[in-house]
Amino acid sequence: MSIDLHPAEPTAADLAAIDHEWPLIAAELDVLDAEISMIYAEDHGGPTALDWRRLRRAEARVTRAAADLAATRSDPYRAA
Repeated sequence: MSIDLHPAEPTAADLAAIDHEWPLIAAELDVLDAEISMIYAEDHGGPTALDWRRLRRAEARVTRAAADLAATRSDPYRAA
């Protein structure tokens, strides 16, 4: 009898954890998207003030999402 240590699909607990962390994941994807845009902007004269603003806002969203996630982990009774 063998035990499958790597199931083919995520468990309900795995999906719940991803769902709980999704705001942080989405914010990090926004930072990545802003950084990619800035890299491409180098070919067109460099990033504009709007590009820099977009990056700063995305980084601020990551900070807020990480703080919210940390707060919900330390206070299990806090409403999400």
